[in-house]
Amino acid sequence: MNDGAAPAPADPLLHGASILVVDDEAIIREVLEGLLARDGYRVRLAAEGAEGVALAEQGTFDAVLLDVMMPGMDGMAALDELRRFDADLPVIMVTAYGTARTARDALKRGAFDFIEKPFQHADVLDAVRNAVEHRRQATARRARRDAIEAGAHRFAGLLGSGRRMRDLFHLIASTAPSRTTVLVTGESGTGKELVARALHDHSPRADRAFVPVNSGSLPSDLLESNLFGHVKGAFTGAIAPKKGLFELADRGSIFFDEIGTVPLDTQAKLLRVIQEREFMRLGGVDTVRVDVRIIAATNQDLLRLVEAGQFREDLFYRLHVITVDLPPLRERREDILLLAQHFLEQYGRENGKPDLVLMPEALGLLEAHHWPGNVRELENVIERAAVLTGGTEIGAHLIRDALRTSPPLVLPDDIPPEGIPFREMIDQAETRLIVQALEKAGGVQKKAAELLRIKPTTLHEMMKRHGIRAGRPRATAPAASAAPPAPGPAAAPGAALPGRPALPTRGGLVGARAGRSGSG
Repeated sequence: MNDGAAPAPADPLLHGASILVVDDEAIIREVLEGLLARDGYRVRLAAEGAEGVALAEQGTFDAVLLDVMMPGMDGMAALDELRRFDADLPVIMVTAYGTARTARDALKRGAFDFIEKPFQHADVLDAVRNAVEHRRQATARRARRDAIEAGAHRFAGLLGSGRRMRDLFHLIASTAPSRTTVLVTGESGTGKELVARALHDHSPRADRAFVPVNSGSLPSDLLESNLFGHVKGAFTGAIAPKKGLFELADRGSIFFDEIGTVPLDTQAKLLRVIQEREFMRLGGVDTVRVDVRIIAATNQDLLRLVEAGQFREDLFYRLHVITVDLPPLRERREDILLLAQHFLEQYGRENGKPDLVLMPEALGLLEAHHWPGNVRELENVIERAAVLTGGTEIGAHLIRDALRTSPPLVLPDDIPPEGIPFREMIDQAETRLIVQALEKAGGVQKKAAELLRIKPTTLHEMMKRHGIRAGRPRATAPAASAAPPAPGPAAAPGAALPGRPALPTRGGLVGARAGRSGSG
């Protein structure tokens, strides 16, 4: 047997990993046990396939070295059994009868790698090291996935209960451990900085600096001085050398908000930092090397800016490695309740009102609103209502007053060079007109359709397309001549409304007036 080159030192992170060796030859088992133990692995041995499968079912292993040719259950049959109960377990097939067909068959059936006897010791160690790393990464991915599913609606500072948001949580969790540059896109107010912080906080850089940069708030020369620093005398007023934000973010993350507003000459310097991981301070000649992860965000269409000559194409493709696209709130209406509850609890605590609840009519207004300002606008509305309410209940009047301050839809006098989001603006206009018509019609769709001069069926289809729920009649006092209600049990707080399941009361989002005190 050829010992080959001396093995490289084991990765400390892999030290103590558990390896199962299954081989019917005692001398092979002995050699592999000694080789792996010297490299810091814990080793279990099995002399036949069935014994190896039984050991694997009883314990947790990071990798398996499995002989192909064995009496009784051979290696291929054992591989099938191992894959059946643990599909992530990496199995390295070992044989003295290696052929291209055998290797192909083993890999097709799920083997991680394939080595032949007589083997080089270094080859065995390399294969095992790769297998253990693969196992650990798969375990980490599964743990992140399970944590997201257990949380169901929360990941870092982000909230969302729909499939689209859960998919976004998985994308962030999968991307966070890498150094890859990430571009976060979405309208203003959707939470792009929260995504950037989640990427940083779930990465190996979490204990280092997270440095946000508001790209559009500084003139070009001041932006470069802030980013790269300067030497003494670089410009008037530079009386001392200064480190830039890139140096402060070394081994951490830097977040460029509104990257599309960065001037072209500064874009060229950013490109060099991404490619070469180095830059020069303003007025300096020495190169400064940094290890910084770049996360950028924009609410603009960068490709259109590239076509207009306002953004470098090479920088766009350097940023566009992984894109996290945040949906606007109007496209995730199932999250309005969840977000409103979150902000209600937050601003209730801050204002000494921990028992705030949102009344059903107020909730209806929130669900019907088009939210041009997205989550930021919803937060503002809830904060305002929490401050102004005199009791524990937030009624429709507080929400309606806050929504009246929402920015109007403004049509441009002329189409700018970068173009306009035509479909988005049309959708916003349609949504707003439908909501206004439904409010004026008291929730009666036929009357709302008459106000809009369209057919009721057309209105119904448009409401479905924009995710607008049917309005509910507002509560009014019964007429004096109305017959008294039939005797029956009183409605419980939070009881189901027509077309709506029951909602939680105390400590939840919606409260009913029956059986409550301290009305606002």
